[in-house]
Amino acid sequence: MKQTLSLLSILAAVPALAEDTRQLDAHEHGVGVLNIAIEGITVAMEFNAPGADIVGFEYAAESEADRAAVDAAVATLAAPLDLFVLPAEAECSVTQAIAGLESEEAHGEHADHDDHAGHGQHEEHDDHAEHDDHAEHEEHAGEAGHTEFHAEYTLTCANPMALTEIGFAYFDTFENARELEVQIITSSGAQAFEVQRDAPVLDLRSLF
Repeated sequence: MKQTLSLLSILAAVPALAEDTRQLDAHEHGVGVLNIAIEGITVAMEFNAPGADIVGFEYAAESEADRAAVDAAVATLAAPLDLFVLPAEAECSVTQAIAGLESEEAHGEHADHDDHAGHGQHEEHDDHAEHDDHAEHEEHAGEAGHTEFHAEYTLTCANPMALTEIGFAYFDTFENARELEVQIITSSGAQAFEVQRDAPVLDLRSLF
């Protein structure tokens, strides 16, 4: 755990891309951010992408279809090796994967709305009032707020020297995604890459 925390601290401590890229690019539809730190046999990843890239919308999920789409996306994002494909020779396995949907606006406000939506079926008398509230909130979110999918992964790779490339099946999975801004940190330093949908393989041989 200490090693994982160290890796994530390294990611957070690099201001050139880790934070600025998220703030500037994460709201550009089609552009996500993937930060990777490799230390020994441990690989830590931090992923962020606009809701529009993943589920096709950025407002807070209100309908059953929207909620189902978010739930499915979170489940998909919780399987990183299906999205970011590493060489079999590296013998990587997932030791931790956390994925979820975040909002830039007050998290408590969104949580309250989600709670209301969850109980709406049992309080039919208040449906119209709650619906108006949801509509107003959704309109506001569309104007000023964005939802963003966020995930953190920890992998163990028995043969890290075999990490020669990453294949981005991510683009096949999420058709609205066009680009990932990738930053990779190793003991030799940090390097930044732009991975495009039409060239979904990143050569890592220069990192080692």
